[in-house]
Amino acid sequence: MDATAPACPQCSLTETHIEGAHQVCDTCGYEWPADIAETTPAEEVVRDANGVTLADGDTVVVIKDLKVKGSSTTLKVGTRIKNIRLRGGDHAIEAGSYMLKAEFLRKA
Repeated sequence: MDATAPACPQCSLTETHIEGAHQVCDTCGYEWPADIAETTPAEEVVRDANGVTLADGDTVVVIKDLKVKGSSTTLKVGTRIKNIRLRGGDHAIEAGSYMLKAEFLRKA
């Protein structure tokens, strides 16, 4: 038993050992690839309609009229939105009180 052994994804105990190319839990017997223990989650890359990578603080332009849910207003084509913030999920861009999909925006 190693003091720095990764926790078992199934039972969350740290009583694990390496057996070949797999980590094995001594308690429940669950096996998983050993390289999962060393990997870190990759950051999600947000791209605009043209495939350009977006970052926090960028300015974007709306490429299609967008109806705002719960309101009678519409974001018109060509509207510039400054200082965006990236969030995870389906609506990955936060612009003030709006949550927008990157597929309807292009980097300015």
